[in-house]
Formats: sequence, structure tokens, C-alpha cells
Amino acid sequence: MSATMIAVPAPDTPYWLNLPYWLVGIILMIALFGVFQVYYWVGRRLGEKLYESRVGRKVGRTRIEAVERVVEKWGALAVYGCFWVPGLRHTLPWVAGALRVSYPWYVVASALGCLTWAPLWWFGGAAAVWGYVRLASHSPAAAVAVAVLVVGAVAGFVVWRRRRRRATADEEAVTA
Repeated sequence: MSATMIAVPAPDTPYWLNLPYWLVGIILMIALFGVFQVYYWVGRRLGEKLYESRVGRKVGRTRIEAVERVVEKWGALAVYGCFWVPGLRHTLPWVAGALRVSYPWYVVASALGCLTWAPLWWFGGAAAVWGYVRLASHSPAAAVAVAVLVVGAVAGFVVWRRRRRRATADEEAVTA
């Protein structure tokens, strides 16, 4: 065996529920595609009620209106792009349904998004997990250090976002 080892399981060996790695990835892509179809139809069914729904209140009217502007400008292309933007990934499909984006184009855009975005996360995420497991098996101290760094980075990001939101809210209160 070479000195460098791949951190992703072999594609043909049993991985999860005794299914090969590649098949689990395909099943997850199909599930993601299905979820995006549900988002669209829920948004289409809710329409204007989207603002008053629990999700709509949580997201906020101004954010939904910003997403609407993106969908109105880019149409189905925005659906493809939303896969790559964490804040939009699970809000834009609802809005696309509420705005009655052409469903055939929505299906094409969401299928392309699933086919391009999901494998990157599937293989990249698996490589990160298995790489971390391999690191932990060789050096538990290094694994703890990496975990502390990741938790610290996430905590720092959360604090930074909260401060930025507070500053924006304060600026809006002063100008209003």
C-alpha cells in the first residue's frame, strides 16, 4: 500500500446499509432532487401565504423579497445558482414556486444543480470525514487540535455574523 491513502471508500465495496458507495451517492442525489420538488410545490401552493407561514416569519419578509428579486431577474438559472449559496439553497425553491417559475425549467435547473453540487459534497464530505478518522487513528492529539480549531472557527463566524446583524439593525434604527 502506498504512503498516501485515499480518504474515500472504494466505490464497489459495501458502504452504508450494505450498498456500494456510488449507489448511496445516487440515492442521496435523487432524494435532494425530490426535496427540491416538494419545496417548489409547497411554495406554489402557499403563494402569498408564504409571508405569513412559520417559515416565512422566520426568514423575514425583507429576505423573501430579496430572494424574489433574484428569481424575477434570473428565473430558473437562479434555481441552479441557489445550490451554491447556503442562504438561498432552501429558501429560493419555495419562492420560485410562489412566483410560478416555469416548472419544466425549474426541473431542469434543479436536476443540474443536484448533479453538480451533490457529488462535490458527497465526495468532499466523505473525504473530510474519513480523513479525520484516519488522522484520529494515527494521532489523537492532532485530531483534538483540528476539532478545537474547527469549533473555534465556527464560533468565531457565528459571533461575527451576530455582530454584523446587530450593527446593521442599529444603523437601520438610527436612519429610521
